[in-house]
Amino acid sequence: MTLLIASIALEVAVAIVAVLAALKGQPYLYGLAFTFGVYVLYDLGRLLDWNVEKGILPILFLLASASALFAVWGLYRERA
Repeated sequence: MTLLIASIALEVAVAIVAVLAALKGQPYLYGLAFTFGVYVLYDLGRLLDWNVEKGILPILFLLASASALFAVWGLYRERA
């Protein structure tokens, strides 16, 4: 349980830093913020014993993966 709480805290921190970086001119990082937001939602569900295996969560994970891909692809193109 302690590791899960630590993981949630780190995921929240990554999402916040990604939003702050996106606000400073790297809009692709909104994708990473969304991805880590989904991770937080999933881990909170596990912590609070929600039924996170069903429902909308698989769709959110697909969107989160696509969002992360968009974010890193945008950063790659920006640096190239």
